[in-house]
Amino acid sequence: MPSFTHHIFICGNVREPGHKRRCCDPAGLQELKNAFKIELRKAGFGSLARANHAGCLDQCEHGPNVVIYPQGIWYGRVTVEDVSRIVSKTILGGEILNDLLIPESCLNNPDCPHRC
Repeated sequence: MPSFTHHIFICGNVREPGHKRRCCDPAGLQELKNAFKIELRKAGFGSLARANHAGCLDQCEHGPNVVIYPQGIWYGRVTVEDVSRIVSKTILGGEILNDLLIPESCLNNPDCPHRC
């Protein structure tokens, strides 16, 4: 089997309501992951692209978060409505969506101005 062209990790971390760092999947329904699976199937990727539920990606203040490998693209504040655009523009077209992109300066940075 060939390796994946894209591996998409979708944060599905659930925290109690009102947590200071927020929560990527408050209802625990994995709606984003399911939407990615549907869109990837529609785009004809078959087994070449994979969408996986992930635990906490530790970018909580930017959540819901998605990271796309091997490109290493981090998107934040992703909604189900964004998924088709991510698949068509980023996965198929290679375009970075700046309105969703988490700035490199914020990744794994305890001094990120968005952190609580």
